[in-house]
Amino acid sequence: MKYLCLVYSNEHALHHSPDSPRDEECFAYAESMAASGRMLAAEALESVQTATTVRMRGGKLSIIDGPFAETKEQLAGFYLVEARDLNEAIQLAGHIPAARVGCVEVRPVRELQV
Repeated sequence: MKYLCLVYSNEHALHHSPDSPRDEECFAYAESMAASGRMLAAEALESVQTATTVRMRGGKLSIIDGPFAETKEQLAGFYLVEARDLNEAIQLAGHIPAARVGCVEVRPVRELQV
């Protein structure tokens, strides 16, 4: 089953906390996940300052610079993984280096019949 691991962190803490993961550690984790065949995709996101929020209401498009809402933690990136079940997905998410300075939301992917 596919699970999306959404990595959230305060952007400042992610890069400046003593527990912040270094790029080499993140690359090593991604390489080990890819080698195991469990990682389907992974990407880091640019700063929340580059975000654009789009809404369609009553047939009118609304575009706002920045994130959807002011929060202490922002979406920093994701891993799309293949796991036996939620327990295995949680274990994989717990080893994501950024989990030390933020959190990882684990959600099953709903397969669409298209």
